[in-house]
Amino acid sequence: MDALMLASELAKRPVVTLGGEVVAEIKDTVFDGTAGQITGFTLNGRGLLAGPLKQSLPWSSVHALGRHAVMIPGREALAEPAAVVVSGEAAHGAVPGAKVLTDEGVEAGSVLDVVVAPDGRVVGFRISATEAFVHREHGRNSVFVPRGEALAVSGRALVVPSDASHFVADDLPSFTTQVEIFAARAATAGPRTGAGPRPGAAAEGKEHL
Repeated sequence: MDALMLASELAKRPVVTLGGEVVAEIKDTVFDGTAGQITGFTLNGRGLLAGPLKQSLPWSSVHALGRHAVMIPGREALAEPAAVVVSGEAAHGAVPGAKVLTDEGVEAGSVLDVVVAPDGRVVGFRISATEAFVHREHGRNSVFVPRGEALAVSGRALVVPSDASHFVADDLPSFTTQVEIFAARAATAGPRTGAGPRPGAAAEGKEHL
């Protein structure tokens, strides 16, 4: 898996065309909570045009999500805000600060940041963990935890699989390995069954990161 990134790191990242023209910078990341996928970005201007732009950047128009810039084919990749943010869907409940629960109802902590892959998938979260989720003898409080593929996110609560505590990490490099192990284990286990929130039970819609 390529290097993972934090959603907070994407803010103010320049949007650059393949021809080398800097046309904007990232303001907010917007994602589909149910699908766990970035849907696009709201934008700020650069330099004398600093401030919110009336255009947005749909994920489908992104050429590459790099460490230092978001690459697009050209200015034509920019679109109307409605292409990314539908009125009334993305205006409420920023994900950072949202409560984290396991699918068995155990309070795991609260979201500090969102972990994304270069292909736009939300693969996990950095959370302030409770002792009920991660025992203090491990010396961990702020940890990275994988996102369950079938469980959704809302502005008020995030649901993670109850066994996600076995795949936490202290930093992004080691979390990359944990995500791969977690995904392989989930693929082998097949669909989750039993009690707990219905997959997608959290609010469906687009959320700001």
